[in-house]
Amino acid sequence: MTDTLAEARLLPTPDETWWRQAAVYQIYPRSFADSNGDGVGDLSGITDRVPYLVELGIDAVWLSPFYPSALADGGYDVDDYRNVDPRLGTLADFDVMTQALHAAGIRLIVDIVPNHTSDRHEWFREALASPKGSAARERYIFRDGAGPDGAEPPADWESTFGGPAWEPVGDGQWYFHFFAKEQPDLNWNNPEVRADFRRTLRFWSDRGVDGFRIDVAHGLAKDLGRTLPTQAELDALPKDGSHPLWDRDDVHEIYAEWRAVFNEYAPARTAVAEAWVASDRRARYASADGLGQAFNFDLLEADFDAGQFRDIIAFNLGLAAESGSSTTWVFSNHDVVRHATRYGLPPRNGAAAKQGSQWLLRGGPASELDAELGLRRARAATLLELALPGSAYLYQGEELGLQEVAHIPAAERQDPAFFRNPGVDMGRDGCRVPLPWTRTGPSYGFGAGGSHLPQPAWFTGYSVEAEAGVAGSTLSLYRTALALRSRLQAAESMEWLETGRADVLAFRRPNGWTSVTNFGTEAFTLPAGEVLVSSTGLEAGSLPGAATAWLQA
Repeated sequence: MTDTLAEARLLPTPDETWWRQAAVYQIYPRSFADSNGDGVGDLSGITDRVPYLVELGIDAVWLSPFYPSALADGGYDVDDYRNVDPRLGTLADFDVMTQALHAAGIRLIVDIVPNHTSDRHEWFREALASPKGSAARERYIFRDGAGPDGAEPPADWESTFGGPAWEPVGDGQWYFHFFAKEQPDLNWNNPEVRADFRRTLRFWSDRGVDGFRIDVAHGLAKDLGRTLPTQAELDALPKDGSHPLWDRDDVHEIYAEWRAVFNEYAPARTAVAEAWVASDRRARYASADGLGQAFNFDLLEADFDAGQFRDIIAFNLGLAAESGSSTTWVFSNHDVVRHATRYGLPPRNGAAAKQGSQWLLRGGPASELDAELGLRRARAATLLELALPGSAYLYQGEELGLQEVAHIPAAERQDPAFFRNPGVDMGRDGCRVPLPWTRTGPSYGFGAGGSHLPQPAWFTGYSVEAEAGVAGSTLSLYRTALALRSRLQAAESMEWLETGRADVLAFRRPNGWTSVTNFGTEAFTLPAGEVLVSSTGLEAGSLPGAATAWLQA
């Protein structure tokens, strides 16, 4: 073992429960910082920006996929689970980055993509070169085609990115891919698949990784049976644990095996499930004998509305108590329209995230977007989020108040959802545009050259250089709030406070830390206490509309 790898294994502190109330910052590595000027962010770029992360005040980094990939789906088509994409660096660069983060007291969570590999993975290449019924094909989901010569797909299923979900291989058989055709689904009934992923978890844990974000965690276990249902029949089946594809009860047998691996380490490695399941089925993913935590996307899908927020918060704190875990709070990530933009659009009855996508489909006309109001609401929502018990997941650039980039020429887009659903889905490129670090330069400080997605001219005013040290800037607000959060963090409980107004929410943590959010338009007189921070300026001791303030009783 090299000295670098040995140091990378060191943890900031031996706290087993660090993840329960952590502030986690998601880095989409290709769009964070480019160290060599090739237009693509890389691991060395992250290492160079560790001082920025320290000053921001986060507890952990969640690193989106950095593995070798053809980028058919932004890196979620993985060629090799135990290596680094050469465009992003090397394993040695990964070790240096991990060491730098740990030396700064920041933990590291990495993305694991277990539902599917890429079609360039050595296993899939072997499967295509092997005959029907071979062990190589048993690692994936192959089926004979319909009709006398197998020329028709086994079923009329549709891929989430558009088009058929079954792809022919030329010998009468077809393979299943729920996502892009370059992402063949794995067969998790195969012991070899299970064993190889346990090896992957140990590989990265041995290199110092503190936790894992599990992509499509609810999709691994499948039971297709001998006769496949039609798409209409499939859609009509309840997702109650017995669905052929989604949220099957037996998926938790896999995660019990993973938990045994996580517990081999001290402190135990943690994990968080990306499981888009019914709320009453989420707790099992977050159980202590499973992954330990599961994403709660409910606030991400809500409008800026006091009633929706209160119901969601109360419900998810109840789920956390049921599982023994802590809940997670998130407003933006690499898959959705940024919340500073969503909150500036007309409400859609709790479907704000989808409504933001529809706004993109219409070309993002400025007449529908009140960017100033959207940012004001986003700042208020985030300050509320950071006061809640549980962990907060932040997406790169939200600390700058970045809006969604709506206008990207079709020729420069990258997301398969755009190309495979023309006129239906504008894709996710708008939230993945490389960050602006400086006011000027060919890529606003992202790198010495251009950027792999075009940056708009308005980025100059949202750059780190433009906001750092500026009172009232969104970056200054995040830095202040995260520092206070670290100091004020208390037991994982809260008490709702009566405000006398349906559009104002207030709650108190056990140490007297109080958060008040005004979702309305009329000012609200704050209760007694020292004002620690507010998302916007106060008006003679009153909290204006679309604003949050923290107080200490």
